[in-house]
Amino acid sequence: MVEREWFDKDYYKVLGLSSSATEKEITRAYRKLAKSSHPDTNPGSEEKFKEVSVAYDVLGDKEKRKEYDEVRRLGPAAAGFGAQGGPGAGGFNFQTGDFGDLGDLFGGLFGGGRRQRAQRGADLETALHLGFRDAVVGVTTSVNLPSNEACHTCKGSGAAPGTGFVTCERCGGRGVLNDDQGPFAMSSVCPVCQGRGGRIVTPCPTCHGTGREPSSRKVNVRIPAGVNDGQRIKLKGKGNPGTHGGPPGDLFVDVHVSPDARFDRRGRNVTTTVHVPLTAAMLGTTVEVPTLDDPVTLKIPAGTQPSTTLRVRGRGVPASGKNAVGDLLVTVNVTIPKKLNKEQKLAVEKLAVALKEEVTSD
Repeated sequence: MVEREWFDKDYYKVLGLSSSATEKEITRAYRKLAKSSHPDTNPGSEEKFKEVSVAYDVLGDKEKRKEYDEVRRLGPAAAGFGAQGGPGAGGFNFQTGDFGDLGDLFGGLFGGGRRQRAQRGADLETALHLGFRDAVVGVTTSVNLPSNEACHTCKGSGAAPGTGFVTCERCGGRGVLNDDQGPFAMSSVCPVCQGRGGRIVTPCPTCHGTGREPSSRKVNVRIPAGVNDGQRIKLKGKGNPGTHGGPPGDLFVDVHVSPDARFDRRGRNVTTTVHVPLTAAMLGTTVEVPTLDDPVTLKIPAGTQPSTTLRVRGRGVPASGKNAVGDLLVTVNVTIPKKLNKEQKLAVEKLAVALKEEVTSD
């Protein structure tokens, strides 16, 4: 379907590219702009995000891009080829707000019939921010995606309620003027209606004549246990819907994990630190250690050295697929007093003598 906006909107300019941009350059530019203008992270940027998404919907699809480039090359005159002035005849359809299918346009020139090619919907991407625990244990949540629906005020017509359209008197609603020159029939854009075949008397106050208004749709996302910060999750078939029976695109979710004050990650293992006094490390003790669920009691063996790592089995990232459950790795931080009073100093000196400790250097 060739959208009316194709004749007026430079999608390459929207993405900051030239018309010779490669597929990779188009995808890279879209991802950068979609991230910087996403409503979840930049409130108030819904219109910019929608504009970028629409541009990528066209330029990110090989077939759509080819049609878009051809339409831009031909200009509004393309809407008049083979047109008979009515909806579905290849000209401007005032009820749906589009110019018909390119198969109609060029089929009218070369004798072909109406053909609507099935097209895959565009891929979408969005950002999802998770807390540390949700990223470790997994979670099912949802994301809101911007969408474009028929205007609720004008029902998609683009005209204000109670008003209609005026057919162009010059071209009779066809959008083009024919000039018969012997065996050839030349067509030119109607200078009065600029190829549209008519005009809206009073544009809809809600959509300003476009027939569409921004909306949003909710998509459920299942985040597997152990997802990493910066990881991208693909949801097949959750992108934009296809056209003419084509399959939908995919949704790519970029995961951002917030840091935690107590925990960190090391592969499938969760790490944390406990602080024990010097005497407790020397004599041995038990301490309560926090986990992502209930705390556990951990035994600190006598003589535990600073930075020793102890393992609590099964308290890391839950098992998923072929991945075994991770562990909780606890690093022991032995705290040493910075200042001693006279009595404490004497006690330590006696201990040093009893242990026969000597200060040596390598």
